[in-house]
Amino acid sequence: MTGDLERAIAAECDRLGLVVPPEAVPRLAAYSASLWSWNERLNLTRHTDVEKFVSRDVGDAVAIAAHLASGERVLDVGTGGGVPGVLLAIIRPDLRVELADSVAKKARAVAAILRDVGIAIPVHEGAAQALVKARSTGPERFDTLVVRAVAPLEKLLRWFEPLAAAYGRMLVVKGPRWEEEKAEARHHGLAKRVLVRRLASWPIRGSDNESVLLEIRQRPAA
Repeated sequence: MTGDLERAIAAECDRLGLVVPPEAVPRLAAYSASLWSWNERLNLTRHTDVEKFVSRDVGDAVAIAAHLASGERVLDVGTGGGVPGVLLAIIRPDLRVELADSVAKKARAVAAILRDVGIAIPVHEGAAQALVKARSTGPERFDTLVVRAVAPLEKLLRWFEPLAAAYGRMLVVKGPRWEEEKAEARHHGLAKRVLVRRLASWPIRGSDNESVLLEIRQRPAA
C-alpha cells in the first residue's frame, strides 16, 4: 500500500514539474498516510488525496524551500497537521525546522504523526509569539517564520509586528486577495515596523488563481 502511494506521489510530482529529492518520496508517502489517518479523528487537512496533497501541500513547500538558505532555523507558525513545516523538513533535511500550534490537540496530533513516521522535529503547544519572544537572541533565534492558512495579514501583523526585531523574517503563503489584505493592514497602521514584499507566485492547480509568497522583514533603521 505504501509503495503504491510512493509511486503515485512521485508520478504527480513529475506531472506537475515539482522537483523533489527521490529519497524524500517514501517519507512524504508515510507522512501523508499518517496525516490522512489522523484526519478521520481530527480535522487537520482538506487535502486528502494524492493530487491535492502534491499540488497544494508539496507545491507550497517546494516554493518556500527555494527561498531558504542552507541550515536556516525555521518555525512553522500554526502548523495544523504539519504543513508546510514537516514537508520542508522532509524535502530539505539541512533545515532546522520546528512546529508550533496554539491548539493543543492539533500540536499533540502532529507530534503523534511525527512519531508514526519516525521524524524528529520539535513541536510546541501554545502561541508562537511567546516562543519567538523567548528566543529573540542567541543561537536558537529563528531565521524564518513560515505561515500558511493561519490568519489575514492584519491579524498576523498584530501578533508579530511588535516582535519584528525578535526573528529574521516571515514567509507567508497567501492567495489572490493578498494586496487587499496588505492594504487593510496598512489602514490599521500595522506596517510601520515592517516591509512586505512579494517574493514569488505560482498557479493554484485547478483554478485561475495563484498562490503568492510574501516576505515580511523589520524596516531598516532610518
